[in-house]
Amino acid sequence: MGLVTIGVFAREAGLTPKALRLYEQVGLLLPAAVDAESGYRFYDSRQVRLARLVARLRRIGMPLATIGVVCGLPPAAAAEAVTAYWRQVTVDTAARARLATVLVEDLLEGDAIMSRPNPVLVVRCAAGCEVGAGRDSNEDAAYASERLFAVADGMRGPGGAAASAAAIDALRALALTDVPAVELLTMVVGAVADADRTVRALGTEEHQPASTLTALLRSGSQLALVHIGDSRAYLLRGGELSLLTQDHTWVQTQVDQGHLDPVQAAAHPRRALLVRALGGGGQVEADLALRTALPGDRYLLCSDGLSAVVDRARLWSTLRAGADPQDTVRALIDLAQAHGGPDNIACVVADVVAG
Repeated sequence: MGLVTIGVFAREAGLTPKALRLYEQVGLLLPAAVDAESGYRFYDSRQVRLARLVARLRRIGMPLATIGVVCGLPPAAAAEAVTAYWRQVTVDTAARARLATVLVEDLLEGDAIMSRPNPVLVVRCAAGCEVGAGRDSNEDAAYASERLFAVADGMRGPGGAAASAAAIDALRALALTDVPAVELLTMVVGAVADADRTVRALGTEEHQPASTLTALLRSGSQLALVHIGDSRAYLLRGGELSLLTQDHTWVQTQVDQGHLDPVQAAAHPRRALLVRALGGGGQVEADLALRTALPGDRYLLCSDGLSAVVDRARLWSTLRAGADPQDTVRALIDLAQAHGGPDNIACVVADVVAG
């Protein structure tokens, strides 16, 4: 059995060490041996075929949990499973295309029949970012302006802070562009791809940084929401607090598939394992949505340094307290620190008011 280092194996398989570590964590591709003293991982060169199969399945967008099932099947059954998966992707894509067409038509029709002017909206916002009590460095980033609210959480280690900064910088240029909201979504897709390339370029053979990104970009009363990772966006409207994003984590996929309940997921040792991030895995895929802002809305964007330690009821009561955005940001960060501050804390609070 010929053993090779993780770096050599990564090059042979056409992967990154970061991807190999992810596949190990979820049980897809385990090292053949691990040095007991250094913890360095070694792979058998005969594992290259499996590694390449996993990478190819990731490139077509297959979830890690499904890949684990496919890799355990005989070749004929695996081929049938891939065919069935792609057939479902095609159906889902066609459905999304129809929804997009309806959305554009509704927007154009609404613009044509509107007989009274939209209220002029003003945004009052604040951002805060602090090192948690359990950390000695800060890889989070937060940004707030009248046009853009964003948080990013860089992976701990070399390049993490640069990755989160690059994620937000990719969107800051769009905040200066005055275009219709539908065009804004298209521009956001390009900006996310640029950010992903920038973050990947920060990587080395031994370490590939990654970052989450959750942001709202405003055009008039329309908000383009972009989300990748486990940072979150909340909306307080009419006294009700709604979560606008879904965590791209391994435990969330297990909840969606019925393997874990939310209580188990919250305490799971792999709860921070991301399945989507800038700079990580295959082709980047962000969630996109178009929302309409209303006077009285209050938005909260935050990294998991806040949402993982402060429960939703406390978030709701703090946001409802009526303090201005800057004081509210301070109160939220203090809450996270009071709960031990095990991670860095980044948050943005933005209020929408009639001007």
